[in-house]
Amino acid sequence: MLNDIHVDEAVRALRPDFAVLLVEAVGFVNGPSDDRSRKWLAEASAQAAPLDHEKIEAWREAYRAFGAKPQRTRPSVDALIRRMPLPEINLVVDAYNSISVRHTLPIGGEDLRRYEGPARLVRATGDEKADEVLGDPAPGEVVWRDDAGVTCRRWNWRQGVRTRITEDTVDAIFILERLAPMTMEELATAGAELVTLLQVISPEVRTSTRTIG
Repeated sequence: MLNDIHVDEAVRALRPDFAVLLVEAVGFVNGPSDDRSRKWLAEASAQAAPLDHEKIEAWREAYRAFGAKPQRTRPSVDALIRRMPLPEINLVVDAYNSISVRHTLPIGGEDLRRYEGPARLVRATGDEKADEVLGDPAPGEVVWRDDAGVTCRRWNWRQGVRTRITEDTVDAIFILERLAPMTMEELATAGAELVTLLQVISPEVRTSTRTIG
């Protein structure tokens, strides 16, 4: 899957500073939130950036560039920081949400077994289909999609139900999305921290990574 994921040139033209770190994790055992993941969430909450942080502002600017209103449909890390204390979902989601807040970095998690074809980040044509939770995207909107349709709208605003990580998920792809002023070094550090937490959850997990941009 990693080698087939791509970012469309129309997205690169919109934000030349965009980069994405992909972490593939195969063969893990997920489960309900526990004391470990609650500690990760609490520690991340204590380190959360202010809402006017330059990393969050960069994402708001990116949303405006394709016609979205970030005060109505917020970038994922903006919305997450507003939800203090961080909600408990399940072990794996708690892990990547804690890394997201700690680094002020949008992170998505997708169930690989529910994908149809490779993931790609594109600007919508208006013909794409999405589930009822997402609603169909507008032309020009930045979306993640696969062969079956949209998996995440407005870059990282909201994920669809079909590919959502649940307690039954065993194979996943994690999407860590960077804009300046975040450095590529910090992006790599966030990815390494996520891999460490996945190994704590499930020592037998097998991981691989790829950076685009």
